[in-house]
Amino acid sequence: MKNSVKYAIPIAALVLAISKKNNDANTFGNNIESNKFRNNNIESNKFRNNIESNKFRNNIESDKLRNNIESNKFRNNIESDKLRNNNIESKVDKNITLVNLKIQSVLNSTGSEVGYVRDFAEDVAALTDGRVTMEVLPDGSVVPNAELIDAVDAGLIDGGFAWTHYWSGKHPAAMLFGSPIAGAGLGIDNIAWLSWFHSSGGKELYDQLWKEMGLNIHGLMLQPVGPEALGWFKEPINSMDDFRKLRFRAPPGLPGQVYKDIGVAAVAMGGGDILPALEKGVIDAAEWCCPEPDRDFGFQKILKYYYLQGLHQNVVNADMYINGDVWDKISARDQHAIHVAARAARLDSMSNRIYANGIAMADLLEQGVQLMDTPEDYFDEFMAAAKAQLQKNADENAFFAEVWASQRDFAEKAVPFWSGAQMSNAKLGLAFTKTLQ
Repeated sequence: MKNSVKYAIPIAALVLAISKKNNDANTFGNNIESNKFRNNNIESNKFRNNIESNKFRNNIESDKLRNNIESNKFRNNIESDKLRNNNIESKVDKNITLVNLKIQSVLNSTGSEVGYVRDFAEDVAALTDGRVTMEVLPDGSVVPNAELIDAVDAGLIDGGFAWTHYWSGKHPAAMLFGSPIAGAGLGIDNIAWLSWFHSSGGKELYDQLWKEMGLNIHGLMLQPVGPEALGWFKEPINSMDDFRKLRFRAPPGLPGQVYKDIGVAAVAMGGGDILPALEKGVIDAAEWCCPEPDRDFGFQKILKYYYLQGLHQNVVNADMYINGDVWDKISARDQHAIHVAARAARLDSMSNRIYANGIAMADLLEQGVQLMDTPEDYFDEFMAAAKAQLQKNADENAFFAEVWASQRDFAEKAVPFWSGAQMSNAKLGLAFTKTLQ
């Protein structure tokens, strides 16, 4: 009994301990199961979340795909429109008549003015993709120069190139576009005249000029030049009295008339006749243009006294005339391209002349030409006679009066500013010129 009592407590304790251990084990197991459950729930939730997330991403990708499809449809529509437009343009181009214009000049093929006409023709061909081309013919190729404008009007030739004032016999207002003597008596120089033409109604009046003449032509102003030199002389002239002793080739129209009004024996003749007339002594002096054209013309081979300052053509403009029926055959698109090329030609002519005349002037001096100052009494006499002729023509012709009034309105606003600016420019240029001497 002692032994059983002795071991009773330890056994009971052992049973209690084992029971506790089993409980602990169950608790541990339950904890494990609980954790598993929780983990499973978490994993399950994660899985469901992933599924939902994937669905969301799939929806986004689906939207992107639909957007791409819509975008591709939009681009395809644009490309389809482009294709249709190209097909339309192609069909239009096939219906456009190709036009090759034969243009007769009043000059031979070597003059610098003709070179500028060829540059213009190249621009026209490029801008019209070759639909409008021009062939420039020398003077007299089809008709005599004096008959050129009538031949263009009648359709005997597609077009012509000359100076607007050549046709002042048909209408005196041609002078205000081609050669407004003494700056139209309003102080207008070549740059100011171009400003009037572009910005103050001059072009519209120019278009009307041909209708006033009754001619079936379309005009294109191409080459503003000027100021022109007084001219070339065999001997120096010191006054108007010396000038009045000479037979002088002068431009036709109002300039020639003004010279006659101040007692100069003015003779009108075509460019090709001038040098032979000088060589034969038919005339004693002559004017043509300015240093580059004059040098190319060859005046320096016969005459050595060159007077730069003149008033008869401080503005002078050359233009092209296209038969009206031929012009109407050209598409509106290509007509616009031709006008764009004409605007570029006006800028080219004026800007290129400055440099070209400077080079030519130096060349002439090296050939023994003497640069002379025009007698002071020339300016007062010529200006007074020019104003009288301008007023006379305005009194006699309504369209002349309309154009001259337009130029006067422009001059009243522009010339005070422009003449002051030019005076500053001239002083600046003269100051630099002195440093070269």
